[in-house]
Amino acid sequence: MNPFFSFIIRTAVSLPSSILIWLVSFFGFDQTFSMASLVAIVGGGIVYWLTGSVLKNRFLKKHGLSRKEYQYIKKNLDEAKLKINRLQKALFSIKHIRSLKDRIELLRMTKNIYKLTNKEPSRFYQAEKFYFSHLDSVLELTEKYAFLSSQSKTNRELEYSLRDSQETLEDLTKLVEKDLYVLLSNDIDHLNFEIDVAKNSIKKYKELPDESRRLK
Repeated sequence: MNPFFSFIIRTAVSLPSSILIWLVSFFGFDQTFSMASLVAIVGGGIVYWLTGSVLKNRFLKKHGLSRKEYQYIKKNLDEAKLKINRLQKALFSIKHIRSLKDRIELLRMTKNIYKLTNKEPSRFYQAEKFYFSHLDSVLELTEKYAFLSSQSKTNRELEYSLRDSQETLEDLTKLVEKDLYVLLSNDIDHLNFEIDVAKNSIKKYKELPDESRRLK
């Protein structure tokens, strides 16, 4: 659930409600200005809370989640966001020009997985390997690689470790790519189905006699 849009909707509902409550209290019930203002603030706060509760319930119902499930997913997404921020910092601190494109692609995929899951929390279960294993491995390896590559003095053992880390990071990038594919698999299947339906319709249309086409 997008916090910004939730805030806009809740404010758009509660603000007019507060004004209406103030007018009714002040003119309808002859309350003092301060008392009417207090009642309006409390009433607006209640409307704001109720609107948020309704929006959240609709959001959970739409994605088929219970409050407990959503809290569990939200907790893991919040932790993942911090990890991705650390990953971004580590990836761009590495001074290896040739791997820059690969690092940008790795970051793009991790952010895409997070964005998709954050937008549709029910997808979280399709990306559990990413959140509970692959993201941690990528982050840990990247931070160690960034630290080692920043050392001014190098020797054969350090160069070997850097090369090995780079190769392992490439393998982990492939795993993250698979995670993203799994997350998008239903969308891909649906798109392929729609393409097949469209192709079938075009084929049937082309098989019609010219006169039938003109009538259509």
